[in-house]
Amino acid sequence: MANLRDIRRRIKSVKNTSQITKAMQMVASTKMRKAQQAAIALRPYASRLDDLTAHLYAHVGSDEIGHPLLQARKTNGKTAVVILTTEKGLCGPLNTNLLRDVMKADGPDKVYITVGRKGRQFIARMKKDLLADFELKDSPTFAESKVISRFILQKFEEKAFDSVEIYYNRFVNTLSQVPTRFPIVPIGAGVLDVAKALGEAERAEKAAPKTEGKSQVFYNFEPEADVLLGKLLPFYIHLELYEKILESRASEHSARMVAMKSATDNAKQLVKDLTLEYNKARQASITNEILEISSAAAMMSQ
Repeated sequence: MANLRDIRRRIKSVKNTSQITKAMQMVASTKMRKAQQAAIALRPYASRLDDLTAHLYAHVGSDEIGHPLLQARKTNGKTAVVILTTEKGLCGPLNTNLLRDVMKADGPDKVYITVGRKGRQFIARMKKDLLADFELKDSPTFAESKVISRFILQKFEEKAFDSVEIYYNRFVNTLSQVPTRFPIVPIGAGVLDVAKALGEAERAEKAAPKTEGKSQVFYNFEPEADVLLGKLLPFYIHLELYEKILESRASEHSARMVAMKSATDNAKQLVKDLTLEYNKARQASITNEILEISSAAAMMSQ
């Protein structure tokens, strides 16, 4: 009977665990929807800012721009790596995959800025150069993320490093989150390519003779385009970092929901297996008792 008591105890324990994982799955599902809505709502605004920055860059021209955020430099050769991880665990291999990619690109020229407890613990455990650490709540605001981006811009102006790149989990869908590297400073990987194409098209349009029946469109900027671009670039950094934080949060809650669903399903299957084992053991015990009674009755009849 001791064996049956142990199985009953295990069944009860697994059922309690499945209730916890089911509740965590429902909480993560609610948070995931909110994070997805926040990330999706920001995309049109971020896209418009990219378009405006590209137009300003094309209007001014690359030869006339000397803003430090646009210029590649070599002062100390260091690169700041911003790692966006989670504050809590129980989200599957989300952090592990991201940190594996970070370590693949590791080198003596890297300094790290972590956002999230898991990233801080990993960098400290690996004994890497940790420049700063930040913590954010589940639903970070733009003002809270600006604290991080202001620190990055301040250190960049102080020439603590020459470039900045962000490692984060890009949200694709509920079942897919992709570890992604995004170079953010100096600005140029994506935005300037678009801006150069716009600039070339604008110069070609100005050089070409006017076609009858067509009117050319020109933009007037106030203040001057180069001044406006200089004020817009730091805001671009603020928004890009906030967008990546929202994507990372959506990925976190999606991964946690999937992990908790898998844990709940595994717990239910384990309960079924333990119940079957319990029934077999109970049936064997009853059979043995019947055999003992039958044997005793047979002996007494003799």
